[in-house]
Amino acid sequence: MRAIIQRVSSASVTVESKTISEIQNGLLILLGIEDADGPEDIEWLSRKIVNLRIFNDSEGVMNESLKAVNGDAIVVSQFTLHAATKKGNRPSYIKASKPDVAIPLYEKFITQIELDLGKNVGTGVFGADMKVQLLNDGPVTIAIDTKNRE
Repeated sequence: MRAIIQRVSSASVTVESKTISEIQNGLLILLGIEDADGPEDIEWLSRKIVNLRIFNDSEGVMNESLKAVNGDAIVVSQFTLHAATKKGNRPSYIKASKPDVAIPLYEKFITQIELDLGKNVGTGVFGADMKVQLLNDGPVTIAIDTKNRE
C-alpha cells in the first residue's frame, strides 16, 4: 500500500462538476493499493499517517500530528502510485489492484483512518474522473510505502 500525503491549507475533490469532499487544515491522502496489501497494511498506514508529526507547533516546528491539531483528511484512491516506469515511456500499472480487490481495501482504510482520527474523513469516488484541488502547506509532501516499514 502506498500513500502520498500532502499537508494542506485546503483541498477538495470534484466529480462531474460537483464538489464531493472539501477540507481546510489537514491532509490530502492519495492511496495506491496492490494485491499483496492486507489488514496489517491498513492498520499500520492509518496509524502512521494520523500520528505523523508534520504540523507546526507554537514554535513553528513540525512537531504536531494530524490528530493533535484536530485536522481533517481526504482519502483519494490513486492506482497510478503503482506505476512501473523502468521500461519504455508508457507506465505499466500491472501491480495496482483491480477494483474487486482494491475497493474493499480502500473502504477498510477509510474506516480505519476515521477510527484512528476520531472523525469522518472526505473521500474521492473510486474509479471516477476526479478533479483534486489543493493548496499544499509548506510545501509538505511525504511518500509512505507499507512494504518499506522495516
